[in-house]
Amino acid sequence: MQRSAHFLIKTLPLVRIQWHNPQPNWISDDYVGVNLHIYSVDLSNSEILMNQLNSTLKRTGTLFVLYCITASVVYLAFTTNYIAYDSLTGLRVGIFIILLPIIIKYVIQLVTLPFYSFVERRRSINTTDLKVSSTPTVSVLVPAWNEEVGIIKTLESVIASDYPNFEVIVINDGSTDNTHQLVNRFIKQFVKSSNSKTTIRYLQLPNGGKAKALNQGLKLSKSDFIMTLDADSLMDKDTLSKMVQRFTDEKVAAVAGNVIIGNRNKPIELLQQLEYLYGFFFKRADSTFNSVYIVGGAAAAYRRSILNEVGGFDEALITEDIEMSTRLLNLGYKTRYAADAIVYTEGPSDWKSLFNQRLRWKYGRLLTFIKHRKLFFSLRKHHSPYLSMLLLPVAMYAELTLLLEGFLLTIFYGYTIIANDYMPLLFVILFINTIITIQVIFDARSQFHSNLILIAPVAWLLFYVIDVVEFQALYRSIKRLWNKQDLQWQKWQRVGLIQSASTSEPLCVEELTNPDVLIPR
Repeated sequence: MQRSAHFLIKTLPLVRIQWHNPQPNWISDDYVGVNLHIYSVDLSNSEILMNQLNSTLKRTGTLFVLYCITASVVYLAFTTNYIAYDSLTGLRVGIFIILLPIIIKYVIQLVTLPFYSFVERRRSINTTDLKVSSTPTVSVLVPAWNEEVGIIKTLESVIASDYPNFEVIVINDGSTDNTHQLVNRFIKQFVKSSNSKTTIRYLQLPNGGKAKALNQGLKLSKSDFIMTLDADSLMDKDTLSKMVQRFTDEKVAAVAGNVIIGNRNKPIELLQQLEYLYGFFFKRADSTFNSVYIVGGAAAAYRRSILNEVGGFDEALITEDIEMSTRLLNLGYKTRYAADAIVYTEGPSDWKSLFNQRLRWKYGRLLTFIKHRKLFFSLRKHHSPYLSMLLLPVAMYAELTLLLEGFLLTIFYGYTIIANDYMPLLFVILFINTIITIQVIFDARSQFHSNLILIAPVAWLLFYVIDVVEFQALYRSIKRLWNKQDLQWQKWQRVGLIQSASTSEPLCVEELTNPDVLIPR
């Protein structure tokens, strides 16, 4: 794998070149002295090497333990004899009934998934929106609050787009770091050195929240379509083109891009990479029914006329992106997913930041459900039955089962051990392993996700970790709702992403900007 190659190269003994004599006299008698003076070993590289080795050993050790647990289940499933207990049969059936709505949803999505590509091709052929076929104008909105670490790389990825007709609008929402200085300098250099027709506009506002920043950018735009991009993200050259192509008729109001976790050095980052791949893949089924109810702001495209018609983003909700896509569906518009429109984003690299991020998402989604509660089980003609009768009710039901998950798992594993009935658990393991393998193979960035093939057999255990993160977010959200507490635009310590032109892989900025680390280009 490419990441393995990177690791092997980075763990070679590293030497930092230090030039102490800019004009050495190579012919003089002190030639040897100059040679020794030019090259010196920076001992800090030994520390970097050891940190990398320690991190790899920890990951390998954890993976070994998870594989042992999985292998134990496989062994027990084929070597132990099932013991029938009439008194426990009811428990088994009860757990199945409780999970039945979620199972039905997954079955419908899995049956629908193979039709995604066919439906997309048919939509493209039968497009009724003439604007899409004539490269309509697009405004890329980049809201930023204290994004000095990654915003320049974000802007560089945007202006490198192969789309011929777009502008960039950067909205600085009262940043207190060096975001303003960096953006100003970047725009000046871009105007001075670039022959591109792309224009970059810059708004500096007092801090008012992401939704307000986006609305200000929306007012400035005169384009046919709007794309929002987080200031810690990188997009591929063809992302804009792929997003615009999905607006095949005038009822399509929003399109979600395929967001990929770009930083994957730590176990917590690999966990998010797996989670994003697994979750976004099922958006293909939602898109087939024109019902993607989460169009995340990290990679979202909108028809500007419809955004203006509905009054812009809701500045009262912390998750303005989820609320907007749900509102559009409530009004009878269509939302879709572009699996080949790739955006890399930076996931939290520590547990506290991840917990807080998921709190914001969970809290905002619950508020959105409350605001648009009439959409649940709606029989109105302009509402998709897939959305109102299946997707949203099961999403809410899943939150309720999450509260009971500890209790249900205790019963399930207790029954499994007492009755020696390991086959259902083995089926779950094989099912998840198969789904993840298929997702990796058919994803638009299959090579990038190839590292997850090794994790797939133990993914069933990793999903329990994700459930713990989601449970704390749900508990804290309910507590905030009860106490009527609000949330603000959150911030965590970022490292930043940078994209390698040779591999199209996003790498940590720290890896490429640290003078003590040598990476081949």
